Amino acid sequence: MAKNSVVALVRCQDYQPQKVAEAVQKGLNLLGGAGQFAAAGEKILLKPNLLIGDDPVKCISPHPQVFGAIAREFLKTGAALSFGDSPGVGSPRSNAKRAGLLDVAEELGIALADFTNARVVPFPEGYLINQFEIAEGVAASDGLISISKLKTHALTRITGAIKNQFGCIPGVRKAEFHSVMPNATLFSKMLVDLNLLLKPRLYIMDGIVTMEGNGPRNGKPCVMHVLLFSTDPVALDTTVCRVIELDPHLVEPLIHGEAFGLGMTQDITYVGDLLASFINPDFKVNRSPIPTSTDTSFLSTNFMRRFSSPRPVIDPLLCTRCPQCVSICPVQPKALSWRGIERIDTPVYDYARCIRCYCCQETCPSQAISVKIPLLGRIIRR
Repeated sequence: MAKNSVVALVRCQDYQPQKVAEAVQKGLNLLGGAGQFAAAGEKILLKPNLLIGDDPVKCISPHPQVFGAIAREFLKTGAALSFGDSPGVGSPRSNAKRAGLLDVAEELGIALADFTNARVVPFPEGYLINQFEIAEGVAASDGLISISKLKTHALTRITGAIKNQFGCIPGVRKAEFHSVMPNATLFSKMLVDLNLLLKPRLYIMDGIVTMEGNGPRNGKPCVMHVLLFSTDPVALDTTVCRVIELDPHLVEPLIHGEAFGLGMTQDITYVGDLLASFINPDFKVNRSPIPTSTDTSFLSTNFMRRFSSPRPVIDPLLCTRCPQCVSICPVQPKALSWRGIERIDTPVYDYARCIRCYCCQETCPSQAISVKIPLLGRIIRR
């Protein structure tokens, strides 16, 4: 009989350094201590979620205090630490600097790993993908510690332990995955294969202050007071669903993660503080049902997809006419473009081309893009 997965939940009131250090140490000790996951001389990569570098109060990345507390615990093991991620826009170094992580790393003598160059890593066991281009810094490490942020996401509803490893694929190669896997099902299966390949030794999530609503960049902070720890990313993300009262069966990485043997959505053992003490049923997240196979067939025609499926929408009052959404769109020809060369108006979508990857919404710097269901889609889904 399979052994239950263990998730540790630890209450932490705020990002005061001593409180965070104590909470991180407690969470690790509940799973046997940092020494269970790293040994002296091993090359251990700390992999924070670094979508884009910004002020920690915006809750886009794990807080620098959380990152620092984790790093200090693993330094005690004698492991050689590095850190890094591949952000959505810009260089790993500049984004890590803006997020406050680079200063912490440099203070502790932790090097920034190579997340610019890639190495092809075969994965014949993959259910969907039989090889990945993995960042050199990841491929050169002996083990990976995944550090995520509890946030919402337009495509996968939440971005947490499982999705964090997508940043192990450098730069433009991530956009390529979006273009060839243009729906949540294929994208989620790819994420599961990626986790099965990389096999992070431990998953830690910063949920002290989270992001709800229009995540993963432009949502609103939501105080949850929790740090989560597990060796099972499916169990950890399932726990998040239970905390925010989101049906785990609506989160496709969990559906396929359990089916492919990545982890469990059931038979989870909780240690530390009580799960019930963190529950927030008012957390703002997409709770709409996944269309049935019949619905999917009906809605998959170009006409129905264009006029009924969720789609990104630009608010012209918030748009600053920067080129970021147009630049990051992975499809060719682009699904959105300028009306003219002067950029007086907002970019315009061609929804017949749009694959609903939501890269534009994810990286918009001015909170101008949100995902909405057209009137016809709302009528159909009633």
